[in-house]
Amino acid sequence: MPLSRLAEATTPTAHLGLGLAALGRPGYLNLGRDRDLPDDRTPDALRARTHELLDAAYAQGVRYVDTARSYGRAEEFLGQWLAGRPEAHDVVVGSKWGYAYTANWRVAADVHEVKEHSAAMYATQYAESVELLGGRPDLYQVHSVTPESPVLTDAALQERLAEQAAEGVSVGLSVSGPRQAEAVRAALRVAPGGERLFRSVQATCNLLEPSVGAALAEAHEAGLYVIVKEAMANGRLAPGVAPAALREVAEECGATTDAVALAAMLHRPWATTVLSGAVTTEQLFANLHAVTVDLGKEQLARLAELAEEPEAYWQQRADLSWH
Repeated sequence: MPLSRLAEATTPTAHLGLGLAALGRPGYLNLGRDRDLPDDRTPDALRARTHELLDAAYAQGVRYVDTARSYGRAEEFLGQWLAGRPEAHDVVVGSKWGYAYTANWRVAADVHEVKEHSAAMYATQYAESVELLGGRPDLYQVHSVTPESPVLTDAALQERLAEQAAEGVSVGLSVSGPRQAEAVRAALRVAPGGERLFRSVQATCNLLEPSVGAALAEAHEAGLYVIVKEAMANGRLAPGVAPAALREVAEECGATTDAVALAAMLHRPWATTVLSGAVTTEQLFANLHAVTVDLGKEQLARLAELAEEPEAYWQQRADLSWH
């Protein structure tokens, strides 16, 4: 099973993945985006940037790439890159369904994506993903599951996803919001036909919002692959804007704040893969230095004090503007 390569990888950077959320569309929530990307964000420009990042990540040993139907043209860009790189057959591709991209390549759109967890949406988006990627993804996840999501209770939809698993595509979910832990634990109980449906869980976990950690440890213990997203808190932990405590630890380690932020997540024994959301090669190489950062117990304790109340964290994230 391709997913097993994530847990069995021995090269340090193989436990880091590249997320394409900020590369497949002109507008996104990350801070500093106006500085990191050119004003001319045509599809060709972002395709070239995506391929540049994929080339660099692959050369450095990264073997997991995360995308989604709602990430603009990210699946298309990735599929084109894979078609031109036959040697990249060892890349594990994870995509997601459940959101439709509605911004039509505009930064100032009123609505950028619309969520729908229905069997009809799944069927439509799975077919689109396969076509754009040039084949089936290794992992296909339900996007941004919350405790109220139908996928946790809809038996017919669960049976359809189980059929997908039987066809060789691993079924996973990503979770979102202040009740991530509740959604993860509910997902662990989903077992149509007596067999656990979900093989992986992807969650927002970072120094500012670590509240899902205990639930992810339970998922790992249950045999799921755990993928950490938004480890940089949408840019809030980046150099220049990171909290003082993180800057101090980074200085002690001789590293940048982004490397330390990712290293803190890599230190979690339950984390299979931690995603980089880099949009420049400079950011990517800085992120990859996370594997060289050795954090001590005292430093980890100081970093743990950065945690915010989940409701406050998610409200601040909701208030970020697409730019």
